[in-house]
Amino acid sequence: MTNRERVIAALEFDRPDRTPYTLSLTGQMLQKMIGYTGRADYMETVGNHISDVYLIKPERTIKPDFVQDEFGVVWNRSGVDKDIGVIDHPLIGCPGDLDSYQMPEVDEAYIRSSMERMLQNCGDNFRVAAIGFSMFERAWTLTGMENLLVYMLEEPEFVHELMNMICERNLRILDIALQYPIDCFHFGDDWGQQKGLIMGPTHWREFIKPYVARMYARVHQAGKYVSQHSCGDIRPVMDDLLDIGLNMYQTYQPEIYGLEYAQNLKGKLTIWGGISTQRELPYCTPDEVRALTRRLIAAFPEGGLVASPTHSVPGDVPPENIEAMVEVFKEG
Repeated sequence: MTNRERVIAALEFDRPDRTPYTLSLTGQMLQKMIGYTGRADYMETVGNHISDVYLIKPERTIKPDFVQDEFGVVWNRSGVDKDIGVIDHPLIGCPGDLDSYQMPEVDEAYIRSSMERMLQNCGDNFRVAAIGFSMFERAWTLTGMENLLVYMLEEPEFVHELMNMICERNLRILDIALQYPIDCFHFGDDWGQQKGLIMGPTHWREFIKPYVARMYARVHQAGKYVSQHSCGDIRPVMDDLLDIGLNMYQTYQPEIYGLEYAQNLKGKLTIWGGISTQRELPYCTPDEVRALTRRLIAAFPEGGLVASPTHSVPGDVPPENIEAMVEVFKEG
């Protein structure tokens, strides 16, 4: 089987010849691995089964440790988090500000060049296009998270208006990306906490589900798979996601779900993840990492798994543990 065929077999619960896998590193962790292995092309040696492209334009630096994204949001990276950071100030501080805020135009030329570049370099991998910060996260980056949660209670019409604006923009991106021979569209949007949803299932169903359903439907109309990222515990809405057509869920955090919950999803939903960047990779020995990686893979002989760390691996993980995990990945 090719890498692409293995991922499709995993999605279809059709017994891939070995478990597909993928690895993503933060910038800090990548530099550690390059230093540890002496390979500037370290990621090319891993053998990832998925090639992806995130359809968001690069940020621009406005001063040291501060960048601005295409939505106009300024990100402060002067603290511990050098990869994402925290928003410097909300652009839509109150509902009345929405009238004066202008969503950025979709840059079709940029999306097309990004898609073409990924497809030229993907080899026989499973091909994924993605939008990060796709709904809830995009909204709170504009309003501030606390404000958005309050507005769900006090200004529901405003929240729906904002969500609809974000969704309509995403649909324009989808309409361009889905013209290309990709296999899957991936949506990134953190909804979960360590226990339960940030906004709770009632407000998720009112303010997020309708717009996510519209995006999933557009992807399925093009004959592609749907993948969704959310950190945390989203079990209260997992059936909702299955009902609206989710095919693959990332990231599956074992410290939250355990492997037991995954057994309930077999035949319904493929999980992407399973190796904890919170409790396992930073603290286990290399032999322990090998054992837990083998245990994860052994639990899915019929498919339903893309093995992976639960997040882009942060810089606090020993390089030996990354090597041990990849070693088992390659064993199959």
